[in-house]
Amino acid sequence: MVKKIMMQTPLVEMDGDEMTRIIWKLIKEILLAPYIDLQTEYYDLGLANRDKTEDKVTEAAALAIRKYGVGVKCATITPNADRVEEYKLKQMWKSPNGTIRAILDGTVFRAPIIVDSVQPFVRTWRKPITIARHAYGDIYKDVEYRVEGAGKAELVMTNDAGEIFRQTVHDFKGPGVVLGMHNTDKSIASFARACFNFALDQKQDLWFSAKDTISKKYDHTFKDIFQEIFTAEYEGKFAQANIVYFYTLIDDAVARIMRSEGGMIWACKNYDGDVMSDMVATAFGSLAMMTSVLVSPEGCYEFEAAHGTVQRHYYRHLKGEETSTNSMATIFAWTGALKKRGEIDGGEGLVAFAAKLEEAAIRTIEDGVMTKDLAELSTVQDKKVVNTEQFLREINKRLVNMF
Repeated sequence: MVKKIMMQTPLVEMDGDEMTRIIWKLIKEILLAPYIDLQTEYYDLGLANRDKTEDKVTEAAALAIRKYGVGVKCATITPNADRVEEYKLKQMWKSPNGTIRAILDGTVFRAPIIVDSVQPFVRTWRKPITIARHAYGDIYKDVEYRVEGAGKAELVMTNDAGEIFRQTVHDFKGPGVVLGMHNTDKSIASFARACFNFALDQKQDLWFSAKDTISKKYDHTFKDIFQEIFTAEYEGKFAQANIVYFYTLIDDAVARIMRSEGGMIWACKNYDGDVMSDMVATAFGSLAMMTSVLVSPEGCYEFEAAHGTVQRHYYRHLKGEETSTNSMATIFAWTGALKKRGEIDGGEGLVAFAAKLEEAAIRTIEDGVMTKDLAELSTVQDKKVVNTEQFLREINKRLVNMF
């Protein structure tokens, strides 16, 4: 019988949707509860409860992360029109991730979980590529309007002095759509500093990409703020650490990344980071093999899986059919949160446990025991494909032997 590790401060636990909600419960039962006296402040971010609470539960969870400093989140549904009908929702609620990121004003860092037997699809990639994604604004906090007929769309800004600035967006001759989005210098500066600090901590080069040649105000502001902060605060530190920072256009960055060996931090605006992190994750093997952590300017951390709720597997699960769903990203969300909780509280036992669980999970795959998605990618000769729960129990077999 393993003596349970005690926790000083709770984690903020945010439950989610569909298959990942099933996996969430299994991870707690099989891999956490036998080893840790798990203390959490629980928030149900399942779509039904978000609808029931008018999405106030999501705001409450974000504020709790501010209070406790560390949170861990299950994957959640961002509803589209089909989901509104399926769940009979009051409205098409915003992305809970977007809401949390806006409240915390953080930066999301995503990196692949490297397993020797799963080779990257890009043959030159030999080192992990970390995506640093700005987690505020852009289309995730946009205002949209469906234009039903001819008319003029304008961008209007009224400052505190009452002065009005007006620009024509487009003279519509017929139906179309209009989108307005924003960002703030304060949030961009927080993003820049988070990226520079993370690069120094990891001792890795930092690339930042946008499209300032086309977006001469919006994207150019990002470029200018990054450069101003780097020159004033970080240039000497980067030289001392023997790492570099540079800006390039995003299309150039994509071309250079594909030819590189990896090993850099790639900073992207919100939407760019959303797309590119999926590209990097898939190229390294699987979306389910990607870590994700949101870091706020105040030093709060929210760990999550970078993938979705695995809807297709969930519908099979509801029919009583067997699923083989990869739980690695969700496991690493928990280990990341536990490790950070232990680091903040001085709980060496918690940090050591998280490291052992990660080692056990990777060792399980290296031993040839894996879910179906990885079996299709792995170079291990003798593979044993297991179902969702069996994979977690195989990890636990190796974990228990480490104590």
